[in-house]
Amino acid sequence: MPVVVLPPRAGLLVDSRMGTAAEDAAGASVDHLTETYQAHYRSLLRLAALLLDDLSTCEDVVQEAFIRVHAARRRVREPEKTLAYLRQTVVNLSRSTLRRRILGLRLLPKPMPDMASAEEGAYDALERDQLKTALRGLQRRQREVLVLRYYADMTEAQVADALGISLGSVKAYGSRGLAALRVLMEAEDD
Repeated sequence: MPVVVLPPRAGLLVDSRMGTAAEDAAGASVDHLTETYQAHYRSLLRLAALLLDDLSTCEDVVQEAFIRVHAARRRVREPEKTLAYLRQTVVNLSRSTLRRRILGLRLLPKPMPDMASAEEGAYDALERDQLKTALRGLQRRQREVLVLRYYADMTEAQVADALGISLGSVKAYGSRGLAALRVLMEAEDD
């Protein structure tokens, strides 16, 4: 954990390189931290609750703040400012928690697009089978025109070219084929 060094006017922490052994020994006592815990735990929990969303995370943040202050208690120059240090630690830990959450959300895989249910897939398969069966019941030219026109998405002129028949024949076979297909599909539904 990086050591937070506040400006000298704040008087809360002293960088261990700057302080003397006497200043290090004069830090906040364990008894003082215990009293601070008993008196201010709930207020620090409320502070964390303002920044975070769930109680268990708030409790973890406040506990971690007390653990860190306890570990750095020898560097606290003015014990009466321990509460300020705890508040700042709670805020910093809350920010870190939120940052980790946001990063985790960014790294989540993107959800798949909505897919049809298994039931819808089964109905689609039945309809495809029914359509194939009905297409087999058509005349060969009607079937060819309908498949090229609607499945292959060709224009009437392209179908006429592909089959070597006139444009009028494509229109006639297509019209008659759709009418016959409609009759066959309705007959299978009954």
